Amino acid sequence: MAMSEWEWTPGTDQEHIDRITRFHMDSLAVPVDQRLRPSDPGRHDFPIGLDESGRKFPMPLPTLTWSDRVLGCVLAGAIGDALGASIEFLPIDMIRRQHGERGVTGFGPGGPDGTVTDDTQMTLFTLEGLIRAHVRDRVSGADDPVPVVQHALQRWLHTQGFDWPQAGGPFAEGRSQPDGWLITERGLFARRAPGNTCVTALRVYAAGNPAGSMANPLNDSKGCGGVMRAAPVALWSTDPEVVFALGAATAALTHGHPSGYLSAASLAFLVHGLLKGTSLPDCIAALTPVLTRWPGHEEQLARLTAAVRLADEGSVSPERMAEELGGGWVGEETLAIAVYATLVTDDLPEALRISVNHSGDSDSTGSVCGNLAGAWHGVAAIPAEWLERLELRPTITAVTRDALAEFGTNPPTDDAWLERYPGW
Repeated sequence: MAMSEWEWTPGTDQEHIDRITRFHMDSLAVPVDQRLRPSDPGRHDFPIGLDESGRKFPMPLPTLTWSDRVLGCVLAGAIGDALGASIEFLPIDMIRRQHGERGVTGFGPGGPDGTVTDDTQMTLFTLEGLIRAHVRDRVSGADDPVPVVQHALQRWLHTQGFDWPQAGGPFAEGRSQPDGWLITERGLFARRAPGNTCVTALRVYAAGNPAGSMANPLNDSKGCGGVMRAAPVALWSTDPEVVFALGAATAALTHGHPSGYLSAASLAFLVHGLLKGTSLPDCIAALTPVLTRWPGHEEQLARLTAAVRLADEGSVSPERMAEELGGGWVGEETLAIAVYATLVTDDLPEALRISVNHSGDSDSTGSVCGNLAGAWHGVAAIPAEWLERLELRPTITAVTRDALAEFGTNPPTDDAWLERYPGW
C-alpha cells in the first residue's frame, strides 16, 4: 500500500504502538532465574536447565520444523473449533454449571465430542484453493490466487446444500460437478450453522455479480467469517506483507468492513511469522507498523493492543476478558481473544481452554487460537487423545500434508497431482 494511503491518527495510534513495543521489550528483559523450566518452553526466549551443582543455565528450545508448525496450526485450529462448538452461544455461567468452574477442558462424556463447524470446513477449502492457485502459478505463471480461492469457497457453498450450477457461478459453466479431491470427502457436506454473511456473499457471486473486494465491498460486515479461515494464507509467500495483503483480499470476498478483512490479514501475518519460528510477541511487534499503513486499521489495532496489555497482566476471568476484548463475534475481537489466550500461557491445551470458555463465539475464537498456538508450539503439543476424537482428522491431515508438498522445495508434477489439484 502506498505511503499516500496511510491513515495515521496522531496520539491514538502512537499510544497503541508504544504499548505493544513495551510488551515486546519486557518479554526480552525477564531475568534468567524467572524464566521457564525445560518442561514449559514457549513464551520466552529459552528454557532453564539445572547442572549437576544445581546452577541454572539457558537451554536451547526444542527444534520445531516448518512441517511441525504447519500441521500444528491447522490441526489445533480444528481442535479449538471443536472444543468451542458445543458451548457457542452459551453464557459463561451456564458453561460453568455444565462443565465445572474451568469450563470445557477437553473432549469426552458430557463435553464436546470432536465435531467441527464451518470454521474448519472453510479453512480446508481455503487451503485447497491456495494449493490449486500455486499449481496454476507453476504451470501457467498466473500468480493471482484470489480467483482460485473464490472458486474453492464456491465449492464449499456446494457442500452446504446448493446444487453445483446454483453454487458454482461462472465456475460451473459447462461442468455439472466440481472437480478436485476435497469435494469428494462426504464428511464435509454436513451443515454446521454456516455463517449467513459467507453464504449470502457467495450466493451473490454465484448469481453473476462481481466478486467482493476492498474496492467494491459486497457488504459492511466485520463478522469473524473472514478471520476464522485466514490462517492458510500464511503459506502463500515468503514476504509477510504479501501474505497480509492476500489475507485481506481473500477475506474481502465475503466481508466488506475493514475490521472484517484486516483481522484476517493480521492473522495470516502472525501465522507467517510463527511458522518461521518467530515468537508471538516478536510477530505482533512486526505486524503493528504494517497494520497501521492500511485504512480502517484503528479497531483492529485497538483490540490487538488491549489483548497484549491484558496478557501482560496475567490470566484473568472470562468476564474480564469479555469486558476488555469483546465476545469474538466480529473479526477484531476474535483475533484479540485468540492472541490473548496464546500469549498468557505457554501450554497449548490451556490456551485453547481460555479461548473457548466465555460468553461469545467460542468455536471461532478457539479455532483462531489453535492456529496461533499450533503454529507456535507445533503439532506435538496437541494431546493425542484430542486428535483421536477430532472429526475429519484424516481429511484435515491429508490436505495439510498436500500443502506441505505443494509449498515445499520439490512440489509434485505428475498427472495424478494435477487431477487432485486442478490449477483453476
